[in-house]
Amino acid sequence: QVRLVESGGGLVQAGGSLRLSCAVSGSIISFNAMGWYRQAPGKQRELVARISSGGSTNYPDSAKGRFTISRDNAKNTVNLQMTSLKPEDTAVYYCSADAFSSRTYWGQGVQVTVAS
Repeated sequence: QVRLVESGGGLVQAGGSLRLSCAVSGSIISFNAMGWYRQAPGKQRELVARISSGGSTNYPDSAKGRFTISRDNAKNTVNLQMTSLKPEDTAVYYCSADAFSSRTYWGQGVQVTVAS
């Protein structure tokens, strides 16, 4: 049973920073890629950052230069460092794990609220 548990969310002022962490049961090297997504009220879930098993990263334009995804294979964690936060970054953030079987596992989500 794969389990992903996010932590680190909360309330922050615009321009501030937050670091999200995702603890994964089992070894994250067994996954093809790890990622962070977010979903704001009334909107679709969208990709925020993704990191492959080889360490390659990709970000949408909205996150480039502000968000950094990293992985610690020894600790089986994936982190998302968010800086220069904006009110439009307010959403529930989800950790994801893409298995080589193409199945995607999700965490329960963590709320991030950026006050203007």
